[in-house]
Amino acid sequence: MDVPIQKKKFSNQKLLIIAGILAIIALIVYVIFQTSGGSKLNVEKERISIHTVSKDVFQENIPVNGIVLPITTIYLDALEGGRVEEKFVEDGAMLKKGEPILRLSNTDLELSLVNQETSVYNLLTQMQISQNAARQNTINRQNQFTDVENNLIEAERVYNLNKRLYDKGAIGRMDYESSENDYNYQKERMKLAEQVLSEDSISSKLEVNQAKNSYARTQSALELMRKKVGDLVVRAPIDGQLTSLDAEIGQSINKGTRLGQVDVTSGYKVRVDIDEHYISRIYTGQTGTFTLNGKTYTLTIKKVFTQVTNGRFQVDMKFEGDVPEGIRRGQNLQIRVALSAEKEALLVSKGGFFQKTGGNWIFKVSEDGNTAYRVDIRLGSQNTAYYEVIEGLNPGDEVVTSSYDSFGDVEELILK
Repeated sequence: MDVPIQKKKFSNQKLLIIAGILAIIALIVYVIFQTSGGSKLNVEKERISIHTVSKDVFQENIPVNGIVLPITTIYLDALEGGRVEEKFVEDGAMLKKGEPILRLSNTDLELSLVNQETSVYNLLTQMQISQNAARQNTINRQNQFTDVENNLIEAERVYNLNKRLYDKGAIGRMDYESSENDYNYQKERMKLAEQVLSEDSISSKLEVNQAKNSYARTQSALELMRKKVGDLVVRAPIDGQLTSLDAEIGQSINKGTRLGQVDVTSGYKVRVDIDEHYISRIYTGQTGTFTLNGKTYTLTIKKVFTQVTNGRFQVDMKFEGDVPEGIRRGQNLQIRVALSAEKEALLVSKGGFFQKTGGNWIFKVSEDGNTAYRVDIRLGSQNTAYYEVIEGLNPGDEVVTSSYDSFGDVEELILK
């Protein structure tokens, strides 16, 4: 008798398909669970940084880099162009004000000086000739004036005499009128002679003044030319150290070329680069500090350069009090520039969490220390070590300050 065989409801193939579907569903559920707001993540405490929120004295500051420079630097530019004929000192030499550094030669400039000296000599000679002629002319006019004056005196004497004689009838009318006419004529000549002599005096003074002014201008031009020739010898403008001298024997130097600089070695300043974001908050009188060899030093902003280059601007800072021993030109310093006065504030340590959260939230550790959950916060100012907490945390709270990049979007950490 045949035994009927019951047909299986599910074949092995169907079971595999069902198992695959269930696995996919489980994966989807897992992903949804992991990306949902209530997701959790196991984290080892040794791999994260936990700090306690505290209330303490706070001062907003920013970290900047500064380079040590001489307190004063005078640049050496070629006032006149020429060929380098002689170098008196080498780069790095200590100089006194006025000490020669190098000598240039310029044939055209030296020839111009000779021509200018010749012009002054010719003008002086011409002035002497003109003055001699003017003096001779004045003498001649004075002689003429003397003659006219003498003739007037004589004509007046004759006229007065003839008048008395005519009144007494001793001479005729013709002789009397002749002496009267001659007297009147000599008076008119005298007036004309006085006018000519006066105008000659004014003209002579004007000519002399013009000659003097012309000579003074020419002399000034000569002095200027001599100064230009003298500028071919480049001299130290101040006492200091010669640095960056860029000139060699035989080299042709153009007018205005930067030859080097002289640094005053009696003190130092610090040139600091600052991000343009802070340009409205930086002003003279602000202070900064840095630590060197275990000692803290203070700097004060003395000058702000408002020109922005590549997103940064510069300030000059000077030392207040002690200057670090052994500090050198070109040395780099890490400086903290204060942007506010000291105040009491709630503080949280700076850390990598800020890059992920933007300071809008943070993981706060529970009281039992087994978990950490997200809490919304609001941060204010910052310095090199701390953020100022405006709201969301209390003194004594413990928070995770290390990077959150590996946490994804979980809202709770299981601390192990």
